[in-house]
Amino acid sequence: MSVNRVTTRTVPEELDGVRTPLRGRDAELAFVEARLDALHRGEGGIVRVEGPAGIGRSRILAEAATAARRRGTRVFEGAADPDEQFVPLGPLLEGVLAGEEPLSGAQRLRDLATTPGQRFWLLQELGDRLREAARNGPLLVVLDDLQWCDDLTLLTFHTLAAGLSSHPILWLVAVRGGSVPPGVRTTLDRIRQAGAHELVLGALGDRAIARITEDVLGAPPDPDVLRLAHRAEGVPQLLVELLGSLREEEVTIENGTAALPAGPPAPRELPSVVRRLDQLSAEARELVQTAAAVDGPVTVALLAELLGRPSAALITAVRESLDADLLAESGDRLAFRHDLIREAVEAGLPLPLRQALRRQVTGPPAGRAASPAARPGPPAGPGDAAEADRLRTEAAELAATAPGPAAERGLKALELTPADAPERPRIIAETIPLLWQTDRAAQAHELGTSALAAGGLGPEDEARIRLALARLAVPFDFSEAVRQARAGAALPGISVAARGRLLAMLAVGLSMSGEHAAAEQVAAEAWETAAAAGDRTAEATLTTVRSAVGFHRMDLTEAFRQAERSAALADALGVSTSLWVPEALWHALLSHTTGRTAEALAATEEGIRLTREQGRTAATRMWLMTRSRVLLEAGRLTDARADAEAASEATDGPGPGNLADVTSRYVMMRVALHTGDRSAARAHAAEARRMRSDGAPVVRHFGSWMLALMADFEGRPDRAMAELDEVMTSPAADRPAYAGLIDPADAPVLVRLALRAGAHERAVQAVALAERRAVLNPDLTFLAATAAHARGLLDNDLGPLVRAVRLYEDCPRVLARASALEDAGRKLAATRRPEAVPYFETALALYARAGAERDGARVRRRLRAAGVRRRPAPAGLDGTWPELTAAETRVVRLVARGLTNRQAAEELSLSPHTVSSHLRRAFTKLDVTSRAELTRLVKHRDHGE
Repeated sequence: MSVNRVTTRTVPEELDGVRTPLRGRDAELAFVEARLDALHRGEGGIVRVEGPAGIGRSRILAEAATAARRRGTRVFEGAADPDEQFVPLGPLLEGVLAGEEPLSGAQRLRDLATTPGQRFWLLQELGDRLREAARNGPLLVVLDDLQWCDDLTLLTFHTLAAGLSSHPILWLVAVRGGSVPPGVRTTLDRIRQAGAHELVLGALGDRAIARITEDVLGAPPDPDVLRLAHRAEGVPQLLVELLGSLREEEVTIENGTAALPAGPPAPRELPSVVRRLDQLSAEARELVQTAAAVDGPVTVALLAELLGRPSAALITAVRESLDADLLAESGDRLAFRHDLIREAVEAGLPLPLRQALRRQVTGPPAGRAASPAARPGPPAGPGDAAEADRLRTEAAELAATAPGPAAERGLKALELTPADAPERPRIIAETIPLLWQTDRAAQAHELGTSALAAGGLGPEDEARIRLALARLAVPFDFSEAVRQARAGAALPGISVAARGRLLAMLAVGLSMSGEHAAAEQVAAEAWETAAAAGDRTAEATLTTVRSAVGFHRMDLTEAFRQAERSAALADALGVSTSLWVPEALWHALLSHTTGRTAEALAATEEGIRLTREQGRTAATRMWLMTRSRVLLEAGRLTDARADAEAASEATDGPGPGNLADVTSRYVMMRVALHTGDRSAARAHAAEARRMRSDGAPVVRHFGSWMLALMADFEGRPDRAMAELDEVMTSPAADRPAYAGLIDPADAPVLVRLALRAGAHERAVQAVALAERRAVLNPDLTFLAATAAHARGLLDNDLGPLVRAVRLYEDCPRVLARASALEDAGRKLAATRRPEAVPYFETALALYARAGAERDGARVRRRLRAAGVRRRPAPAGLDGTWPELTAAETRVVRLVARGLTNRQAAEELSLSPHTVSSHLRRAFTKLDVTSRAELTRLVKHRDHGE
């Protein structure tokens, strides 16, 4: 949103650009007039106008602004836009800087708004300018559609309103009723506590409906027309649009009365509904159009069936349609906000398509029985064992490819099964992993823990439920996974098969927790049990544990062999039977850690593609977390952060998110450090302190390493070493294979930290481990490079540093290679300064390509010290857009073509969240504040216009 642009908004009661009189809002207008009178007496404050879409919030704001201007009050009007939330402070700046009489010092405010790092001063300056303006007379600041405001606008609004409360400034804000984002809800709570007045707009009364009908049609309505008008249920926008669509053809004026001679008209499209549909993504639009064909509330399961997709694949589309105020939740179903909206959507569909959808809704597809959600009539009564068995069979068949519909069938089977039925615990155990896969982990957790709390379970049933809960806990709470698996395996009298699977799950949990010695011991027992039961599923899981054991022992050849075997076994068995989904994810992480980045990226991208197609939301998130780790070390910092942020979006998980701790949170911390984002680094360091007290050793180790890096970032090497005390002195059997490091490339980092702190013994220890790892795995060039790099730093020897640079040339680890180049250049600069320059320049180019601004700034300082004043051009980037990464450039060019964030996301096969992240950073790097400004820049750079 440009700070130089005035937004033209369609007021709901406008028809063909002509505003109809405001009807039925006398009390609301009287309240606004009273507040304006108080403003003229020097009393400021806040008024919040709230109501659903189309109820007339914007009209009230417009009338208030007109009334204020009649009094001579200075008015500033701003409004948020759902597609431009990435422009920080845009709505508020639009209000005070645009229009006929902007605030004084507008250019200074624009400069601060477009300069990175000046937001604090912008807030101070904005407050001073408003305070100065208020001394010359009362001010009305209008802010519409608060629900779409960015976080900085919300914070600034609340801060300024509170700080200027003693001045004659009235803040008039409008917000959509119902569900709003958490940041908006917090802001509303704060202004309520500060004494804000609330004006809630409800439906219009009968008299107002009749008056508006007469205004639009030009004559009083007869009873039939009035009945039709009442179908709008008092929503002004729908009422005016409905009547306007009839005015030219359907309505006649006879004897001074508006009538419908041809009877009630057929449903037709309404402009506001068409606009909202056009703003949706293709998936959400298709979902809304399909729902319109169903006469009444509809389950997500039925929509999924009609669309031929898993239920979980509709999560984003459902949320989007709810946010657009087209659909609303109605118990466990979705319903249109208004029946006129449903009719308008359906009317926009071609007749053949409408008829086909109707047939599909009223009868099952050929050759298939109707699902319980689609079957007319009341549901089967409790205790219908045959129906429950059929649903369980369908769920088992769907589990591997469509976990969403499978979960719905499992839940329906539970509804039909009495609480005391012997098969109920088994159905619960079957349904828990399906719910987790479709991002309903909290519901799955509640289902399992409630069954355990109720008691009365036999050992075998309890074992099944604890196994399901252990599987559920793996991504969220490693210690809880261990606890559930251990408790289940200890149950007396359970079958060999159940015990084998529980022991396999226990071994996985211990391995992921970082309790390597215990994991190896349990795995040995589990192998015997699984072999006795002939359980190939447990064998696949235990093969993964064997791979992790090999990795811990630094026998990476064996680790790879076992990882490939486990992935092949799991693939042959089908992901729905795997105890640790997916085994291939471990193989990708292993490939990445040993320098096989291209292989790891290919695996993660295939994993993301497949799980998205199957609707496995939880597995997709795990793959995104893994890919963020790969992208980080590959030097694609912006993409890594985008993946990490997308994977970290709010979930309903039952635990702290241990997998996120050791992937996405760690990645975001490292990106913040490489880019010099101090505030973000501090926020992630706070998370690292929480991780330090986690029950899982591996999470504590990650937290320690993150805090050590933060201490080094702040120039406190002694503190960095102190943060690693627990890791470096933990029992050797459970100590991380890389002495507390997350990745082999961190060995040089640890050596550098230790030498700065004077901890020579720890530096020696890190080098010894790096060299041992390289000797044990001679075929992995990347490990030899890290060992040479660490040795060169320890001995301050140019030879190993140059060797590391040469070895890194064959590795796709951009940041590790740049670091070795920088260290070699630093050593050369001491005695052979000209020879150091090419090393520094190549390092700078690599850092620039990665987006590592802090590292690049450090190398530029080294170049200046070496007598180089020019700034080398970044290598490997688009020459037209040297500031941007390739991903950011792709997004910028699409947005400049006029695509919305959602449309760009569809074009690039990304999430809208990722596109917004790329675009936000592009705006900052390019110093632009609006799409219009960005479009002009693209035309200039790409086309020379």
